[in-house]
Amino acid sequence: MTPDDEKFLRQAIEIAGRAGAAGERPFGSLLVGPDGDVLAEDHNTVVSERDITAHPELKLARWAARELAPEVAAGTTMYTSCQPCPMCATAITRSGLGRIVFGLSGEQFEDVKPPTPEPAPVRYEGPALFAEAREPIDRYY
Repeated sequence: MTPDDEKFLRQAIEIAGRAGAAGERPFGSLLVGPDGDVLAEDHNTVVSERDITAHPELKLARWAARELAPEVAAGTTMYTSCQPCPMCATAITRSGLGRIVFGLSGEQFEDVKPPTPEPAPVRYEGPALFAEAREPIDRYY
């Protein structure tokens, strides 16, 4: 990691701290452009927005996909206080961001957070109605 990486990662950790102090879950992220300018930053707002997807990594990935040309997005680095969850990691990949630098790993996070009850498993059923389900796909592609 470079000194700039450490500086920006510390900023993401500070954002996370401010979020926690404000009653939000303590996660923060920022997106830095190829030239070293901070393009956007955000924190977790799952509590205040009552939105289970309001992770800062997801919000910044969505912002980048809307606002940045693909070649610019590919040159960005996201700094985030904790390793992105699978939902966020998928959005980051789809948004075309170039690099992620994170503080805590997912495993480290699980070790330090208080235990929480696991939600009941969701039952998935399918595939079904293949011919009908593929019709809109066939028409689109």
